[in-house]
Amino acid sequence: MRAILKALAILGVIGAGTAAATAESAEFKPAVIFDMGGKFDKSFNEAAYRGAEKFKAETGIPYAEFEVTNEGQRDQALRRMAQRSDIVVAVGFAFATPLEKVAAEFPDKKFVIIDYTMENKPNIQSVVFKEHEGSFLVGMAAALKSRTGKVGFVGGMDIPLIRNFAFGYEQGVKHVNPNGQVIQNYTGTTPAAWTDVSRAKELAISQIDQGADVIYAAAGQAGLGALEAAADKKKYSIGVDSNQNYLHPGSVLTSMVKRVDVAVYNAFKDAKEGTWKPGALSLGLKEEGVGYAVDEYNRDILTPDIQAKLEEARQAIIEGRLQVKDYQSTQQ
Repeated sequence: MRAILKALAILGVIGAGTAAATAESAEFKPAVIFDMGGKFDKSFNEAAYRGAEKFKAETGIPYAEFEVTNEGQRDQALRRMAQRSDIVVAVGFAFATPLEKVAAEFPDKKFVIIDYTMENKPNIQSVVFKEHEGSFLVGMAAALKSRTGKVGFVGGMDIPLIRNFAFGYEQGVKHVNPNGQVIQNYTGTTPAAWTDVSRAKELAISQIDQGADVIYAAAGQAGLGALEAAADKKKYSIGVDSNQNYLHPGSVLTSMVKRVDVAVYNAFKDAKEGTWKPGALSLGLKEEGVGYAVDEYNRDILTPDIQAKLEEARQAIIEGRLQVKDYQSTQQ
């Protein structure tokens, strides 16, 4: 009888612990809204998804989510999530205008926007990345690998953010080969550009026909078309945002990783622990917010000699001995 009572007591403790965990989960409610292309775009949105999933796996706390499929959904999605959540992460600069309005309507809720700076907002945290720094390194890799001296860049929507990728990339190419040529094209001027896979593939093929033998795709889901074109043509490509090396092993030279996953994970974690703060964060090489990927899928083609040169440049940028300009500063 004592053994049975002891066992029941133990089960009671376990049950209480489970109930406490469940209560904690119920008290904190995070949410994320993915941009055009969806959470499985293998690029920008998917990086955010991984961050949310990591938080869920570590804490057991679920998160609400929504995938935007047209421009008209942003305002409604933000408002709905704000009504039911403690913190809402909006993945992408396109949320800026509706977020400013919705955040003012819900002053007791926390909001995070990725890829856009909104200053002096008491309940908004902005997270931006120094894409030009990471792109500089993959530009170096492209120039070191190229045999023709010509490389390509396929961007998504033609906006300053994506121009910053191209600007850093070209600086990296010129750092290695002052006479190197970068052929640039963009998939469009509207949000539909992020999902136009066929257009990205057409542009990459055109660049390859002009002599480019390495193609850097910074175009969200659309960029998958450029990677495919490079693989089909037996050329090299460079992925973006997420590590895309695995998509075409032996063809993807490397990927310029942008740690959106870290931004989302930290936002949820800090909000849960009470350490979240509004304001602007800018993450570059020094903060490990950007970088390049090396794994079993590209280690044979991104040779130790190339990696050594990239690491030397990375350290020089972090220490301030090598300056990489951002696109926005040249437009002022």
